[in-house]
Amino acid sequence: MATVSDLSLKERLWYHRYRFRKVNPLPWQASGPALKRCKVATVTTAGVHLPDNPPFEKVKGGDYSYRMIPRDTPLNSLVCTHPSGAWDRSGVEADRNLALPLDRLRSLAEAGEIGEVAPWHVSFQGSITAPLRLVRQTAPEVAQSLVHDGVDLVILTPV
Repeated sequence: MATVSDLSLKERLWYHRYRFRKVNPLPWQASGPALKRCKVATVTTAGVHLPDNPPFEKVKGGDYSYRMIPRDTPLNSLVCTHPSGAWDRSGVEADRNLALPLDRLRSLAEAGEIGEVAPWHVSFQGSITAPLRLVRQTAPEVAQSLVHDGVDLVILTPV
């Protein structure tokens, strides 16, 4: 596992100066249907997307946009354009399931462990230091889309 000492001096200094936001935890929500009946989606912050989608951009405060990924997407076709240099991409480059575990979800659905794989999955860019537009605009859009698809459970894979 990486540690802060693995970062460059510039990145370590940035993390020591960064004023992380304090967020009150959300109240626990009782689960919905049994896992064997759940429609499951994934949301990642790895900045992966289809090759014909626009890349995530390096902009002040972070790119708050998102990319939708269909359930039948071959994972090896995804590209990663997350602009931050503060995380090691080698694992995600070797196996996209680390960021977007669609192959694993398909296996779980075939085995009857989950109900079904949702038709759409979502990728954001992490490292959003000014999250207001994400919180007010894109996150509600994504949540509404997942609700519209009848998603019962979301797996978040942050990087």
